[in-house]
Amino acid sequence: MLYRQITAEERYTLAALRAQGLSQAAIARHLHRHPSTVSRELERNSTPFDGAYRPSKAIEHTSGRRSRSRRNSRFTAADLALVEMLLKHKLSPEQISGYLRVLGSLRISHETIYKHVWRDWKNHGQLWTHLRCSPKRRRKRYGTYEKRGRLLGKKMITDRPLSVQARTEFGHWEMDTVMGNHASHHCILSLVERKSGYTIIGKLADRTKEAVTARAVSLIQAHPGWFKTITADNGTEFHDYAKVESATGVPIYFAHPYHSWERGSNENTNGLIRQYLPKRQSMAAVSQHRCNLIALALNIRPRKRHGFLSPAEVAHAQ
Repeated sequence: MLYRQITAEERYTLAALRAQGLSQAAIARHLHRHPSTVSRELERNSTPFDGAYRPSKAIEHTSGRRSRSRRNSRFTAADLALVEMLLKHKLSPEQISGYLRVLGSLRISHETIYKHVWRDWKNHGQLWTHLRCSPKRRRKRYGTYEKRGRLLGKKMITDRPLSVQARTEFGHWEMDTVMGNHASHHCILSLVERKSGYTIIGKLADRTKEAVTARAVSLIQAHPGWFKTITADNGTEFHDYAKVESATGVPIYFAHPYHSWERGSNENTNGLIRQYLPKRQSMAAVSQHRCNLIALALNIRPRKRHGFLSPAEVAHAQ
């Protein structure tokens, strides 16, 4: 005989018979059920704090388990293969969810994607390696002498036009360097436009102010009309900022020392770049062509804040 799950009406009857003091075997006979069915129902759905059986709670618990059951997943192998392909292209679960919804091809929540990734991890899969899961270790800085940013004449972030903070106008950028390992001087210069998130990356043979200045000038001049201001951190590699301003006419402002959140666009983008250029790996073999490919990948990646349009689409619409 085919097994059928206990119904809501049977649960109310079970509760009433149990309140009258009937044994599980007697309740099973009354419901025309096997005694193990009644025993399993009471064990799974009685409230844990007092052991009472409440049919409304039993129905709620059963519905919750059913909705969480993997056997009831409505996503096919082809759906999950599409999700995995986008993960391998370095999109976050939230970006994948929004992008597929905008395309109209699949409605899947980012929570479901994370669950799929961690199920894969438990089965020794590698999907998790495509997530941005490399938290930075933080240091306490109180009681130390402030050494960074001691450069006379520089313009502070508080002097920027109000339109920069509001992100309402295209052309305001943030600038930073991203290092490889300590054994090599090779690194990159990243420039991120605040409104669109559009990214430009330049390869550097070293992190000297001379190299950074030359690369910054070349990247700005390669995009005429795109730069109105730049905001940098207080690293010594930016101490020749006046030469950049003189060569390009673009004013440079500086964030407060150790206030990374004042350049949030740059910090977030550097985290994305780390998916392609991990920490503690030498950048000696990284070419400008590779930098251009990484920037392209970031610039065509859909972003939640743009309704899952890409930075390139937003930038070229200006």
